[in-house]
Amino acid sequence: MSCAKPRVTFFDLDHTLLPIDSDYSWGEFTQQIGWTDPVEFKRRNDEFFAHYVAGTLDVHDYVRFAVAAIRKRGEAEYVQAHQRFMRDWIQPALREQALALVRGHQQQGDQVAIITATNELVTRPIAAALGVTELIAVRLERDASGWITGEIAGVPSMREGKVVRATEWLAARGLDWPDVETTFYSDSTNDLPLLQKVDHPVATNPDARLRAVALERGWRILDLFDKQ
Repeated sequence: MSCAKPRVTFFDLDHTLLPIDSDYSWGEFTQQIGWTDPVEFKRRNDEFFAHYVAGTLDVHDYVRFAVAAIRKRGEAEYVQAHQRFMRDWIQPALREQALALVRGHQQQGDQVAIITATNELVTRPIAAALGVTELIAVRLERDASGWITGEIAGVPSMREGKVVRATEWLAARGLDWPDVETTFYSDSTNDLPLLQKVDHPVATNPDARLRAVALERGWRILDLFDKQ
């Protein structure tokens, strides 16, 4: 008698489980609290975001830029600031339909992980707020003191890198792709490599390009909420 394969469900984060982009929002928050120059930072943040949407972002350059203020301020100030960010920006953006979607997969016995191109410092508390303990995010290199250097550690979880990191995550659990039944929810064509890899791709709040691909390929389309 054959047993059903274990099920693994991956969720993108920004614009998939959240109606906002947490990375971009964190940048706006740092302007609000005076950590970054409001004019120059906004100009560069908008520029990087446009590259992300277009699929042309250099993630290493972006991460150096995005974590510079955190690195300069230090861990204690980061923790305090991120608590405020969660209260003022993330909690109001949590949607019951997204929480219910995650809970539904967990209650069915799926192994659930969030996989995101946003760095771990910004996203780990957000994953916890969504009820997800497994996070595959951009890992940040640490110096001898244990604080971030501004560089990425290992393969960034972006575009093709999401397949690499998901494969590593499975391997750490003694699994490979043929061993599991996989689902991935995402809004963006940046995630086409992983959407094409899993058994059940779900275009979630998809951008126009991903919606077109999903319609062409017969993928499920899920509109959880309007993006902000």
